[in-house]
Amino acid sequence: MPIERLKELARPMVRRVVLTSALVTRGMSLGVRGLVVDAEERVFLVRHSYLPGFYLPGGGVDRGESTEDALVRELAEEGNIRVIGRPHLAGLFLNGPRSRDHVALYVVRAFEQPAPPAVPNREILEAAFFPRDRLPDSTTPATRRRIAEHFEGAASSPIW
Repeated sequence: MPIERLKELARPMVRRVVLTSALVTRGMSLGVRGLVVDAEERVFLVRHSYLPGFYLPGGGVDRGESTEDALVRELAEEGNIRVIGRPHLAGLFLNGPRSRDHVALYVVRAFEQPAPPAVPNREILEAAFFPRDRLPDSTTPATRRRIAEHFEGAASSPIW
């Protein structure tokens, strides 16, 4: 059996071992995401180099950093977006039914983007504003839920 096929077969098992050991060896993590809405009511989405699909921009909160500071940093890094004033905290979500990780979601309507981000780069392959009714097909289910909750008043879930 070729080595590439063995790697392919082993990948799910290795991933499960890594995730299980992470649950045992580390504490809770905290992340942030930004629902950035422009004047035309479009939402800003990113596609990462290391994950499939389109997501709301964001990332982890570093030690000694507030969630707002992390959001401001992530939006600048991923979208060349400068937040004006304080963003609105829309909710705090459990990252999955078996997770201890949480995600703070902020809505950002007051911002400036002097220029589109330089993509692709090491982390972000695509980044753009999209009309809510024409999101990319690969937009993640969680991202679609957060957008629907915000714009359509869909029932909110505590799970990301």
